[in-house]
Amino acid sequence: MKDNENILNKLKLYDKFAYVISVVVIFLVIFMRQEDKPDFGINFGFLPPLYSALNALTAVLLILALWQIKKKNIENHKRLMLSAIGTSVLFLAGYVLYHFTTPETKYCGIGSIRYFYFFLLITHIILAGAILPFILLTFNRGLLMMTDKHKRFARWVYPLWLYVAFTGPAIYLMLAPCYDH
Repeated sequence: MKDNENILNKLKLYDKFAYVISVVVIFLVIFMRQEDKPDFGINFGFLPPLYSALNALTAVLLILALWQIKKKNIENHKRLMLSAIGTSVLFLAGYVLYHFTTPETKYCGIGSIRYFYFFLLITHIILAGAILPFILLTFNRGLLMMTDKHKRFARWVYPLWLYVAFTGPAIYLMLAPCYDH
């Protein structure tokens, strides 16, 4: 009984942390759209390919993690999911730094490809913002070995996270010709 109470107390604490992190990230993303960008005297133009690669790596790690859990290899699944969280954190740090310091790049493609680009972009942005707290909540349940709850969350969180992780690099590749070099 004491163990269950201890796990529930940890879950409450971890979930509070997940909500705080999610709110902070949302505010950062909102504020990075400001017109007046700070000048640190550094050109952060090298970041988009780097953080896009981290996003692609996250997608690969997610696929490998699913494969490992299907094989019932819990330890490898945990390692891969921790790695996916890590690459996502690094992605987010690079993304926010770049967008806080660099003017927005407008999409330069013409024709019907624009509709596809904006469809990917809009769905990516909406899902990326909405999915973050659920990724963290799912992670918390896995970390605390609350297997049934973790599985219930992961069934719908996983494909959305994977979509976000794949569409991010796709959007970058479509936008890459439009960057000022």
